Amino acid sequence: MIQIAFCDDDQTVLDQLSALLEKYRTQRCIQIQCTAFRSPLDLLAEIEKGVRYDILFLDVIMPAENGITVAKEIRQYDTAVEIIFLTSSTEFAVESYMVGAYFYQLKPIWEDSFFRLTQQVPVSMIAVDEAHCVSQWGQDFRQSYLDIPVFMEQLPARPICTAFTATATKQVEADIARILKLQEPEIIHTGFDRKNLFFGVRRPNNKTRELFQLLRENDGKSGIVYCSTRKAVEEVCDALRENGFPATRYHAGLSDTERAQNQDDFLYDRQPIMVATNAFGMGIDKSNVSFVIHYNMPMDLESYYQEAGRAGRDGSPAQCILLYSGKDVRTNDFLLQRSRETTEVEDEETRQFLLEQGKERLKQMTFYATSTTCLRHRMLQYFGDHSPDSCGNCSCCLTNYREEDATTAAKKIVSCVYRAQKGGYHLSRTMTADVLMGSKKESLLRMRLDQLSTYGIIEKLSRREVMQLIDELIQREDLALRQFQEYQELVLTAGSVEIIRDQKTVMRRVPVVREKLAAPVGTKDPTLSAADNDLFQKLRQLRAAQAKHEGIPPYFIFSDATLRDMCRKKPQNLSEMRQVSGVGVIKAQKYGKMFLEELQQFLAGVQQ
Repeated sequence: MIQIAFCDDDQTVLDQLSALLEKYRTQRCIQIQCTAFRSPLDLLAEIEKGVRYDILFLDVIMPAENGITVAKEIRQYDTAVEIIFLTSSTEFAVESYMVGAYFYQLKPIWEDSFFRLTQQVPVSMIAVDEAHCVSQWGQDFRQSYLDIPVFMEQLPARPICTAFTATATKQVEADIARILKLQEPEIIHTGFDRKNLFFGVRRPNNKTRELFQLLRENDGKSGIVYCSTRKAVEEVCDALRENGFPATRYHAGLSDTERAQNQDDFLYDRQPIMVATNAFGMGIDKSNVSFVIHYNMPMDLESYYQEAGRAGRDGSPAQCILLYSGKDVRTNDFLLQRSRETTEVEDEETRQFLLEQGKERLKQMTFYATSTTCLRHRMLQYFGDHSPDSCGNCSCCLTNYREEDATTAAKKIVSCVYRAQKGGYHLSRTMTADVLMGSKKESLLRMRLDQLSTYGIIEKLSRREVMQLIDELIQREDLALRQFQEYQELVLTAGSVEIIRDQKTVMRRVPVVREKLAAPVGTKDPTLSAADNDLFQKLRQLRAAQAKHEGIPPYFIFSDATLRDMCRKKPQNLSEMRQVSGVGVIKAQKYGKMFLEELQQFLAGVQQ
């Protein structure tokens, strides 16, 4: 994908350039993404945030700022972008080359000259984002990504190719290098661990009630609630609105107009709670997301980490909470069978391969959701990253457990699976628990499962505890899951035999005190005093007012993390303001004065 930006104060010129580029892209079947800016300050703000472009068409004479001056500022952040100046005069030609311009294009711009110029600009680098989509081993394999190597081969000279992903296992990493034909690639791992994120799993009897409680604990904050289906999004969003929560929704079944409006409402904090399917998130970089709650369990750890990772991007403490139930596993298995990645593949062998990969990832996700050991350790271990056995900032690490001998109960579970198989039955996890608990469900009685000798033989454990123990036995490979028709049945393993023969003791971890997630480790900043917290709210109000005036999201001005650092450092002038984390040259010039005035007014009031 080639990233091109236009910056011109004349909308007519921008429209002309966009039309020419679209024609060029269509004729040559080249992947190009174009971004247009009316103001050079908006362009500089994006570049200051780390956005990079391959080609930049920059007007020289603009009301806000001279294009040459803007180019000098850009070169402080990006020395590689090819800058093409657009102007009706030649008077700035010499200056343009002093800032490393590629070309100096006089207006008006004709199609032939534009096409020739665009074709001549060397492509110095191709960056592949979400590169895991290249690999069949990845959680989101897309056939269209296989066109990228074909596109690179069509270029006059192969440019440097870089690939980026936040969710690549070692296997996916190797596949990316092979498919993109990377030659002796330098592989850089920045690490998967984000220490400002608190990870938690809850297994509530009533998910909606639990969700309400979590949102009350995060009152006034911005966050995302992920659901697995469109129906769930609608139901959850309606429930939140009926109970006074400022929520909006996003899924592929809505019109483009409504999706765009709802997304803007969320980005601009008009509706700080977004209820969405996984269709929401790609390209969303809202820095002040304080929580991500998964109402349903995702299909794999890659998706979960990617979606949960949309919290706390400004470095502030944030919560990532999964609301788990056994029903989530069945729903995901159903969705996996009908997923686009498997149904659109014509080759049956490939389809089965992708299906098996999906089942394995679902199993690992289930292990995470049912774990009684450190969640961060389990996740980082999955991605091949090092981590201590205990992080001290997840629900498992904050829960007190006691060890309990569960060998007798485990024997009964294994025995139930054995006798069911012997009788020609195929029991799922939930069906096994129902039999052991002596359930009176009509479906169970109709199948005459109450005639099994293991019917109702567990008395001292709750159904939830039985389900948890079944999950633990699966994780330990003392039981296994196997596909049977539309669901997965429990089957015996070598470990099952060892349990029956008294060759293995089964211990389980039982929570003594239920974890409290209202204030997990790291969710409050102890470095801010009561007065600094008051100042923080004042600065947030100023930011909101300015954002409304400009018609931009508040976090575009300053992130919450930047405002907190401003409260700590209390700058007195623009020079000191530049020392605040997240305040660059452009933002200091644009917003520094008004925030300094707010700081001074607040401090003067405190001293009185």
